[in-house]
Amino acid sequence: MRRRYELSDLEWSIIQPLLPNKPRGIPRVDDRRVLNGILWRFRAGSPWADVPERYGPYTTCYNRFVRWRKAGVWDHVYERYPRPLTVTSS
Repeated sequence: MRRRYELSDLEWSIIQPLLPNKPRGIPRVDDRRVLNGILWRFRAGSPWADVPERYGPYTTCYNRFVRWRKAGVWDHVYERYPRPLTVTSS
């Protein structure tokens, strides 16, 4: 069951290819899980330390957010998809 602040499968399939995936020596916490934690933090307006454990360590969420910001990942995502996607039924 998808929680309120989490990406749908469609949203994830669009964003996933835009994220860097460079191994850093230790096994990575799943990008989707971490991204959901980042989104939770901004939507809830809470401090990083309040990110629920189900999204991985809050320090991982924070560090990945900062790393992706410095790498321009967020700018790239917003350039590619500047407004919300709409799904139409056929």
